[in-house]
Amino acid sequence: MTTTRDPHSPPVLRPSDAGYDAERAGFQTGFTLRPDEIHAVAGPDDVVGAVAAAARAGLPVGVQATGHGRPGDSTGGVLISTRRMTGVRVDAAARTARVQAGATWGAVVRAAAPHGLAPLNGSAPSVGAVGSTLGGGLGILAREFGYTADHVRTLDVVTADAVRRRVTADSDPELYWALLGGGAGPGVVTSLEVGLVPVARLYGGSLAVDGRRTDVAGAVRAYTDWAATVPDTLTSSLAAVAHPDSPAMPPHLRGRYVISVRIASTGTAAEGRRLVAPLRAALGGPVTDSVREMPYGDSHTIHADPDFPHPYYGDSAFLPATGTAGLGELFARSGPAADGMHVVQLNHLGGALSRPAPNAVPYRSAGWLVRILSPLGEGGRDAARAHHARAFAALGGAVAGRALNFSFGGGDRVDGLHGPDTRKRLAAVKAAYDPANLFRRS
Repeated sequence: MTTTRDPHSPPVLRPSDAGYDAERAGFQTGFTLRPDEIHAVAGPDDVVGAVAAAARAGLPVGVQATGHGRPGDSTGGVLISTRRMTGVRVDAAARTARVQAGATWGAVVRAAAPHGLAPLNGSAPSVGAVGSTLGGGLGILAREFGYTADHVRTLDVVTADAVRRRVTADSDPELYWALLGGGAGPGVVTSLEVGLVPVARLYGGSLAVDGRRTDVAGAVRAYTDWAATVPDTLTSSLAAVAHPDSPAMPPHLRGRYVISVRIASTGTAAEGRRLVAPLRAALGGPVTDSVREMPYGDSHTIHADPDFPHPYYGDSAFLPATGTAGLGELFARSGPAADGMHVVQLNHLGGALSRPAPNAVPYRSAGWLVRILSPLGEGGRDAARAHHARAFAALGGAVAGRALNFSFGGGDRVDGLHGPDTRKRLAAVKAAYDPANLFRRS
């Protein structure tokens, strides 16, 4: 793999330097990073230098690749920007990819496709592959293959003592365990090797109905009842969003309340049509139906996530398989009558996601993950937080915990991200590898 540095960009940027604002910018524009220094790294040795410099100065360290998952605002300290570390190398015989810290899932999909292979990527091709994997990685084929973190072979990491380490489940089992799913970890992962799966095509797409003409609770119930009948080779989610009646919206979405089911099945097209037929009937005839056979390289079209930077706040809740009673109300509270635009998504879990693995990814027994993502409008963060509190309250006491990768803007709020035993074990690893808590902004 090769890396390149912009010859016009110095390796260290400070607030008065040209290029500082562009370097700290990310996909998430609702939360601002203003570090004392940005180390625009091009390789592992640059990361070693940045960590050593931060440790000498006693400055906290944060890391950013694409800036999708910022936990909140941050001022001061050192930001390690890995966006130049974009190398991806596929070993087709071993069915693995070596992925550098700044590479996106789109780049990994493109590198694997010529070999008839696919990564366990998420729905948005612009998301950083390493960052999402360290948070667990809930991919579009998750029910069949599990979390992306479950397939990591090795991690190259620079720990707080500015030492480069190659970590495996055998060489450093506790560090390996903590890096995958543990959150603010004891080091900067510069690359990882992750397994690929032999998937070259999918039967997938989206079924969408007009939410203003649909019984929302009935649609949620129809989806959850249907999802309980499908094999692990089919992964799906239900989403709903009330688009504002604004000239800024595309004409085909302006003022519409859209409820959609997203589907990805690795079975044959004939099997996929058979499995999806009852859902089509239960939804009463979708307004749009894009479910089809497609090359895996087109899988990003299933969710069609926004590809432009914007401000948002988000949170999530893991639910047991039987914990669906309040979901209809949660969706209704976030619909057209809500005080703003809110995107609600319900992921069907189970299958391979429930299998144990030597990592810190939590809540494997959960049957569902419900997420709310709120674009930040006039009311800002306070309005978004207030709405989330009202919406999640519909679930009552069914919530098992929260998802690390889908906590956008929660800042230092760590409640519910892991259970008490996992928190205790993570603290022990942190104390061993980062006793000064250098990476408290990772």
